[in-house]
Amino acid sequence: MKTTRNPWAWIPTLYFAEGLPYVTVMIVSVVMYKRFALSNTEIALYTGWLYLPWVIKPFWSPFVDILKTKRWWIVSMQLLIGAGFAGIAFTLPTPFYFQASLAFFWLMAFSSATHDIAADGFYMLALDDSQQSFFVGIRSSFYRLASIAGQGLLVILAGFLETSTGNIPYAWSIIFFILAGLFLSFFVYFRFILPHPVSDTGKAAHTPKEVMREFENTFSSFFIKKGIKPAIAFMLLYRLAEALLVKLAAPFLLDAREVGGVGLSTQELGFAYGTVGVIALTAGGIIGGIVASRRGLKYWLWPMALAITLPNLAYLLLAVYQPENLVWVNVAVAVEQLGYGFGFTAYMLFLIYFSQGEHKTAHYSICTGFMALGMMLPGMAAGWIQEQLGYVNFFVFIMIATIPTLLLIPFTKVDKDFGKTKKNSHPKN
Repeated sequence: MKTTRNPWAWIPTLYFAEGLPYVTVMIVSVVMYKRFALSNTEIALYTGWLYLPWVIKPFWSPFVDILKTKRWWIVSMQLLIGAGFAGIAFTLPTPFYFQASLAFFWLMAFSSATHDIAADGFYMLALDDSQQSFFVGIRSSFYRLASIAGQGLLVILAGFLETSTGNIPYAWSIIFFILAGLFLSFFVYFRFILPHPVSDTGKAAHTPKEVMREFENTFSSFFIKKGIKPAIAFMLLYRLAEALLVKLAAPFLLDAREVGGVGLSTQELGFAYGTVGVIALTAGGIIGGIVASRRGLKYWLWPMALAITLPNLAYLLLAVYQPENLVWVNVAVAVEQLGYGFGFTAYMLFLIYFSQGEHKTAHYSICTGFMALGMMLPGMAAGWIQEQLGYVNFFVFIMIATIPTLLLIPFTKVDKDFGKTKKNSHPKN
């Protein structure tokens, strides 16, 4: 067994494999169910629940570290993800497609969240510090490519198949068969190509009592950090407007103009939202990372908060004017996603900084759980709100929802003691 291997042989493909099921569960499922003529209320509510595995991920992440190896978890989850894709493909042409496909999406969501834990842990075990620094941009780039492939190329292909076959369930079934085959290939590839780091041993020797004690200490130490209350408020509310928007962006762009939508075809949506949008999102993230590295989060917090909120106005303008020229639609999507990518940088840096300390890996996982919760709850209600208000008023409501984000900024402190555990408040062993 090789303990080391050229990182180029597995890092790009591993993070592509990490990103693809996430974007399928969160974004592609919304597009697919919209094409199956489900209501916005149903789509937002049921796909919103799919965030739950990422919300509760911190509760089982320690067990991924304790039981088996990270390598074992990676390849096992890829096999389960592939099975989930295949299950969706088989059930879409059936009368009970909705309940069955949701069950398989749940399987994929839990498997994907577990795969995330294992892959990120394996990355730290298999690479030294200099390699980790070098490949951090590579892994992010291939994760973004997975987004382009999922909500861009696959949606475009689905649109082509819808048109050429005239059968929407059959068209989407083919898409999920392709994904199932891809993940079966990943399973075989990574089964042989992933190295076997000496430190990737698992910790099964720990007794259940020791595991629970460490588990309790890790969690309790997070909630006694300095500034924990405003920090949790920031994690839950910074993306409030985006959480409402993201569940209805694709349905709005697909809906007919008669009901207030823009009337894009599936292929046009794949290009605008899944290709132009993702490229703008990536560019915003890159620019945000560059400027934040020069002046720091404290300096850029206000500009980034404005960037993640104000460009939502682009969707309000689309709803008011309903342009027939696709150039304007693509420009609006690009502006909103560019601002989101730039503003999201502040959020991720906040989580990283607040997680610093003795249990930084576990604390970061808890932070991402709050992040997912802040996206899940508003997203579940977004469809019902939109159907009550109509698209124009819904996007006005989203602009109002940016106010809590901006009100948080004066209370969000980033100083030298930020995220530290309070003195004399360490949990007892």
